[in-house]
Amino acid sequence: MDHLESIYNAVLDGDAASAQAGVKAALAANLPADVILKNGLIAAMSEVGRLFEENEYFVPEMLVSARAMQSGLALLKPYLAEAGAEPAGKIIMGTVKGDLHDIGKNLVSMMLEGAGFEIIDLGSDVAPQAFVKAVQERQAQVIGMSALLTTTMPSMSATIKALEEAGMRDKVKIMIGGAPVTDGFAKQIGADGFSPDASSAVRLAKSLLG
Repeated sequence: MDHLESIYNAVLDGDAASAQAGVKAALAANLPADVILKNGLIAAMSEVGRLFEENEYFVPEMLVSARAMQSGLALLKPYLAEAGAEPAGKIIMGTVKGDLHDIGKNLVSMMLEGAGFEIIDLGSDVAPQAFVKAVQERQAQVIGMSALLTTTMPSMSATIKALEEAGMRDKVKIMIGGAPVTDGFAKQIGADGFSPDASSAVRLAKSLLG
């Protein structure tokens, strides 16, 4: 089995140790970092996304696969930076003000990272101004906001208003998600898209930047 195949299988199996070993072996064999990323890690995560959509994988499997992918990616990052590999785009992620839930947001972040995006994770309980500041400082193209409580959903529209007031709204695409969030709510507050789960969030991000 070649190195890329072993990395791919390790991520599918959620085996972080094997994913790291595979990445190390591939680097030792002088495979370019961007090839390892694309044909090993990203390819595996897109298959994980497909399996999730087919109901063959569920959130726990997705999480362990994403963690395995991240452990391999951590080894690759210095090589990718050295090679000047461009990410697919920059995405700011955060759970909105008043909300401390972050498992869903973390999973979406990992899936997006597995699809080649650079993620700037602001954590949870993120104030509207913090999103605005991050967009200004980091020149991100997309903001991903999550809310798990109906009481914190208004923070999403407050963030969009803060971006409008700062003259930044037309510079970023905004995608939202979380258990109580709906497509209708996204349209109502003027977000660019809604995603019900981590796998479709990747597709949404790609289409917003496409």
